[in-house]
Amino acid sequence: MNQDHTPNASRNQDTGRLSFMGPVSPSAVRFRARGGVGGGTSPSVPGTFSSVSAPKSPAGRSLLVASAALLSLSLTAPAALAAPTPSTSPSATPPARMSSVGGTRLGQPGTQVGLGAGAPVLPKDITARSWIVSDAESGEVLAAHDAHWRLPPASTLKMLFADTVLPRFPKSTPHKVAATDLAGMGAGSSLVGIKEGQTYTVHDLWLGVFLRSGNDAVHVLSAMNGGVEQTVEDMQAHADDLQALDTHVVSPDGYDAPGQVSSAYDLSLFARSGLQKKDFREYCSTVRAAFPGETTKNAKGKSVRESFEIQNTNRLLSGDTDVPVYQGIAGVKNGNTTNAGATFTGVAERGGKVLLVTVMNPEKKEHNEVYKEAAQLFDWGFQAAGKVTPVGELVPPKGTADTGARTGASPSASAPATGSDKDSGSAPVAAASADGSSGVGIALGIAGGVVVLLVGAAYLVNRRWPLPDLVRRRPRP
Repeated sequence: MNQDHTPNASRNQDTGRLSFMGPVSPSAVRFRARGGVGGGTSPSVPGTFSSVSAPKSPAGRSLLVASAALLSLSLTAPAALAAPTPSTSPSATPPARMSSVGGTRLGQPGTQVGLGAGAPVLPKDITARSWIVSDAESGEVLAAHDAHWRLPPASTLKMLFADTVLPRFPKSTPHKVAATDLAGMGAGSSLVGIKEGQTYTVHDLWLGVFLRSGNDAVHVLSAMNGGVEQTVEDMQAHADDLQALDTHVVSPDGYDAPGQVSSAYDLSLFARSGLQKKDFREYCSTVRAAFPGETTKNAKGKSVRESFEIQNTNRLLSGDTDVPVYQGIAGVKNGNTTNAGATFTGVAERGGKVLLVTVMNPEKKEHNEVYKEAAQLFDWGFQAAGKVTPVGELVPPKGTADTGARTGASPSASAPATGSDKDSGSAPVAAASADGSSGVGIALGIAGGVVVLLVGAAYLVNRRWPLPDLVRRRPRP
């Protein structure tokens, strides 16, 4: 299947997100001005998505006013403790002390889950070294196991690459590949089949990145972006902006490199950020596509260029002999290298719930084990949603209204983990802004509890970050 969506020539960042959420991409200051093989037998399904408009309730508007007042007072409040800066060398066992970004429980080794009445128990045969199940829209972490353990990410790091570079070039932009574009790829790299001297569009290259995990496509796009070194720098800056503090980028394609690490938590942040972009969603949900081959001469001496089919290496999307297509799956990215083992981040929608699951390096080395364990965690998450107490959250990017109070904060300690916005504290905020008091009066009235209110308001803002509607995939065969 060919993806034929064409974004605006300037940028493809969606405008359907809540208006008070800052851009997920790094600030313009950081940007320079410039525009394995998968298989399956499942039929192609278009990746068509619609946008969710921002809610316009009085309570939501009141929350914005109060948040602005609270943030102005926060200059006098104690600064949030920064997460520790761990080594970039992955450890053989989970460190006793890991980052607490997103909640203190996420920094504790072992499985973290808060089962409530009627909640199903976690699957017993999950062997991944690290995993996390989260609500893609609210950011609530339903359960996790060593979520901040810094491990080699393999090609799941391409999610960060795409989230960083994809908005910079219109997909119709052509590029003729030079030999230098393909230099420096690691031995045994996964390839889509790009050839020197051939011209490809940016659209072609992104299909190669998402479907075949082509390191050759990554290197060509990196060359267009100013080179591998510049792209690595841009990716690291974007990771930092997303508060993905476990991530150290060395290569843009995720190929094994000394010091290159990420975590299940950070990979979920990358997926959540990327899924805010329409093109990202379209590419990561594409099952199969036509890719340009080499230009040759036919019998009449005329130059012809045929295409060949490529299929997505995400087995929950494309299916395999021992892994059926997962009901509701809509992306995101998989990987497999010698050091990383098998890694996978997926997003699926079912019954109005959108979940993210990241699985890193299952100890069981059966065929497609990473997808089997991810499917089990998805099944558990959809059954457990609303029946568990969140153990943490996926924090928003820096620069959003709730940044700072979220780093290392436990949502259960700052605000109710479930319930409506009214139950969670927005009603008092609305009352404070509706009594005709001036801005100074409001500030004086809340000054005594500024730190607590900041954390509470931050929780409300972050939990109202919806993803645009995800495509409903066909039922499992």
